[in-house]
Formats: sequence, C-alpha cells, structure tokens
Amino acid sequence: MKQLTPAFSEARSGDEHSAQSAMNPKQSSAQAEQSKSESMGKKVWELVVCDATLSLQFTRFFPNTSINSVTLRDALASVASSLGVPLPDRARFFRSQMQTIISRACNDLGVKAVPSRRCVSLLLWLEERYETVYSRHPGFQKGTKPLLTLDNPFATNLPDNLFGDKWAFVQLPFDDVREEVELLERRYAFGAGLDLDLLGFELDETTLVPGVAVESSRAKPLAAWMNGLEICSMEVDTGRANLILSAGVSTRYVYAGYQKSAATTQEAEAWEAAKKTCGGLHFLAIQENLNSDSCVGFWLLLDLPPPPV
Repeated sequence: MKQLTPAFSEARSGDEHSAQSAMNPKQSSAQAEQSKSESMGKKVWELVVCDATLSLQFTRFFPNTSINSVTLRDALASVASSLGVPLPDRARFFRSQMQTIISRACNDLGVKAVPSRRCVSLLLWLEERYETVYSRHPGFQKGTKPLLTLDNPFATNLPDNLFGDKWAFVQLPFDDVREEVELLERRYAFGAGLDLDLLGFELDETTLVPGVAVESSRAKPLAAWMNGLEICSMEVDTGRANLILSAGVSTRYVYAGYQKSAATTQEAEAWEAAKKTCGGLHFLAIQENLNSDSCVGFWLLLDLPPPPV
C-alpha cells in the first residue's frame, strides 16, 4: 500500500505563494481570474499530496476560513476515492505548525500521521511547482519569505537507549551505497533508503560518500530504536565538537562528541565538505563491529534546503 505525503501550504494573494490560489490547472481562465480577484489580499491554502515515486499527485485549494481537521480528513478521503487507490497505512508530513490538524484528520481515517523531513518526493515536487506554477503568477513577489518555516531548534541530549559504544567518520563508494540500499529492499533490515534515480544523482561509481558508522554490542536493539525516529540527516557542529542527528520534523539530538583539536576539526570539516561534493548525500550505519563488512541498520540521508513555499 502506497505511503502518501501530504502538506498544507499557506499562501496570501499578492505574495510569492499567491499562485496557489489561482493557478489550478483544472480551472478555466475565467475561473482563475475570478478566483484571483475574489482572493486578493486573503490567505488561501493548498493541499499537496503525493506518493514516494510521484506517480500519485493531488492538489486542492482551500480558503483560509475552512482549514480544520474535518476539511483535511474529507480531502484526504477524496484523494483515495477520486484516484481509485486505498488509503495508506502511514502519511508523512513536514509542516510542524499543522501537526494537530493533520494528526486528527489522519487518525479519523485510520492512517498513522508521521512527522518527518524524509518527504523527499514532496519537497522535490514543491520545488518544481514553485518554478513552473507559483513564480509565474502575475502576483508573484520574488524574495518574500514563506509564511510557514521549518523549525531548527537547539539540539537536546540523546536518550540513553540510543547511545552506541563508539563511532567513526567513514566513507563508501557510491556503488556500494547503492548496493546497501538494494539490500534494504530485498531483505528485512533496519534502515531507510532514498530513490536516487528520482533525486537525479549521477555520481561516479567510485565517488566516496561520507557517513557515520556506529558500533554497539546491542546493535539490533539500537537499530530497532533508531528505526522509529524518521532520521533525516546528520551534521557536525565544529564549534562545540558535536555530531548532531536530525529526526522527525524538528527534533535534533547531540548524537556524539569528540575531543576538539586541530586534527579532529580538520576531519570534521573534511566530512562536511565531502557531503557537499555528494550533493548532501550521506549515511548512518549501525554495526556490531566497526571492522565488519555488514550492517545491522543502514539509513541513507540527505541534506535538503527548506521548501521555497
């Protein structure tokens, strides 16, 4: 059963998002003009729903006064009925400001709402719509900030059950990374991959992708706990000599620390530079031993810019 990723985007007529209220491709030009004139100066919302492969796509506009869990519940139900697909087991979303409304709507439908930044296909689609729809609207105003932004809170302490015994900066050839993702799909394992073809990665097979390997004497329980976090990325805070793990929508943990020195700072900076070279691609691997060739858990991660809308 396909997993849907819904997102509510708030817009206001006359700013960079106003196209969301007037550029519905199913409207006639007369309807679009009427919608534009009636909504001028008023907030509107667009519901954007897709699956992981973008083979399923659905959008609908709503006036600001009708945004509630009942409206969203009915809209999500109509996605399934109009497209002839069953409701999914889970629905990812990344608008933390809409969490209460989305969670209630999904709960009414028997769908588990999952706050997560791993909505990669949805974020790609929003970028495409920004270029092909929103920015071409006559009321578009370049430089206007999105009305809903992603939270980036201070990192908190890692729960005790998520600590490993030791860790290291590592790297794998891109071809080996692909193989690890394929192994996730062919067998039961803890972790998560990414659709590298959808993302358009064209790295050389020998390009070294940076990652973090974690050793644990309880690797399987650790991987199982990590599996429920919706891990999206890792980054180094060289100022504090910490490794930061981002999960869900707005959760950030101090995953590990290291003794700060010129050598360790150089290694951390080189790791971050390698991520940029690979377009933000990196990974987390949990192993029983750092010298092992196999992983108990493997998560392919990606640094993505915040959505333009």
